[in-house]
Amino acid sequence: MGLLVMILGLVLFLGVHVLTSLRDLRAGLVKAMGEGGYKIVYSLVAIAGFVLIIWGYGHYRSTGWIDVWTPPTALKHIAVALMLPAVILVVASYIRGRIYTTLKHPMLAGVKLWAAAHLLANGDLGSIILFGSFLAWAVYDRISLKRRADAGAPPIPVGGPTNDLIAIAVGVIAYLALAFAFHPVVIGVPVMGA
Repeated sequence: MGLLVMILGLVLFLGVHVLTSLRDLRAGLVKAMGEGGYKIVYSLVAIAGFVLIIWGYGHYRSTGWIDVWTPPTALKHIAVALMLPAVILVVASYIRGRIYTTLKHPMLAGVKLWAAAHLLANGDLGSIILFGSFLAWAVYDRISLKRRADAGAPPIPVGGPTNDLIAIAVGVIAYLALAFAFHPVVIGVPVMGA
């Protein structure tokens, strides 16, 4: 049951994110609903999907765990190491500096690293579906961005190396908070127990 709910959540959450890459369809929906209406519906669907992902994955982990393979401990250590740059890249997508201008889409690079790290550390079916879906979406979105005529989002000013230092500092703090507070408390698994 949990796995099916999680998959439904993935379809909703990633589906609305794919919708943004389909520029003509998105434009038609914005025209029909208005910008505000589109954003409200988009947000509600994304939130509903996110909630279903969390509930479904939690239920699956507690009642329907299906092992596919057992990752060696070394891969878990590699996953922990990959998470630091993943978090820094996500932060650098908002605190824009040279990291942003070099990568162009550090959010997607961060999501890819996050998903790949979790695929290395988790060998159960639910994790493979969850993190594999996010990895596939991030790869798809990066390819679609190369083909789009417009940037999509409003421009955010890009700073210099100082912004990179701030992004790295904030990323390290966020990484430590995620690893030692969020993951064990909210996910229920210590980082090295994932």
